Amino acid sequence: MREHGGNLDHARWHFGGHAEDWIDLSTGINRLPYPVGEIAAHHWQALPSRSEIDALHQAARHAYRTSAPIVAMGGAQAAIQLLPQLAPRGRARILAPTYNEYAAVLSAAGWEVEEVRALDALAGANLAIVVNPNNPDGRRYAPKDLLALLPRVGHLVIDESFADGVPELSLASEAGRPGLLILRSFGKFYGLAGLRLGFAIGHADDIGRIAAASGPWPVSGAAIAIGCRALRNDAWAKATSARLARDCVRLDDIAQSQGWRLVGGAPLFRLYEAPDARAAQEKLARGQIWSRVFAQKPTWLRLGLPGAEAEWSRLAEVLAR
Repeated sequence: MREHGGNLDHARWHFGGHAEDWIDLSTGINRLPYPVGEIAAHHWQALPSRSEIDALHQAARHAYRTSAPIVAMGGAQAAIQLLPQLAPRGRARILAPTYNEYAAVLSAAGWEVEEVRALDALAGANLAIVVNPNNPDGRRYAPKDLLALLPRVGHLVIDESFADGVPELSLASEAGRPGLLILRSFGKFYGLAGLRLGFAIGHADDIGRIAAASGPWPVSGAAIAIGCRALRNDAWAKATSARLARDCVRLDDIAQSQGWRLVGGAPLFRLYEAPDARAAQEKLARGQIWSRVFAQKPTWLRLGLPGAEAEWSRLAEVLAR
């Protein structure tokens, strides 16, 4: 498996403890999730109906402020797996460094893949990929600059998995344009990654192609029920965005006290430069707090935001040792 956060089995193998003992800050998943509530039995027992899937699509259009064609999928990753089918094989350019599944999936499907470091360098690609905000360093790109790139590429894919807390970055409202495809993750902001729910938003031709490849029941009945409920809860989303903004500042202050320098981040994670990121990870792990380090960047340490106050207290205690 490629390097990702969330590899808690690895942490337990090396440092012990049960899964419930750990605070997993190695991912950018909200530690105070949306309250699921009761799920009616038929959502577990019956195949999802067309009308239920349509209701989920309408809820997603509401949350993402778009009227464009949309399709629900088993997380944003499911859409990434289908990107090679978006167009005939050609040249893909990825604005890097970024989420490592894009290059791997496209290369395996026979695409010519090139990682570039500047937005303008994407021009001329048959398929151009930008993660906005970027994972793992939180780089942000203005919507107008991304739209200016659209006529210069075959397809422009914008991964907005971490955009819920910064909706002003989103191009979902423009996703009906030919060649523009937006990917959204539900599980990160709503703290329900195990539900496996995400969306692709784009031109009718592209969404039709992705929907056909996804099959008749791309998401579960439980995902539909919870997704419909959560995506229409504007008050929860507004309050959560405000809390995450405050918590970013709080975590940055803690990091600064350790001598770590902020590299960047998004409302669900922060990336710091530490003198020895591996040593910092081990210190945290001895207190059963898991973080993320990067083999190619030995000074980078990424932390998700703690959730309950007890998690913040443990983080402060472990770092004070």
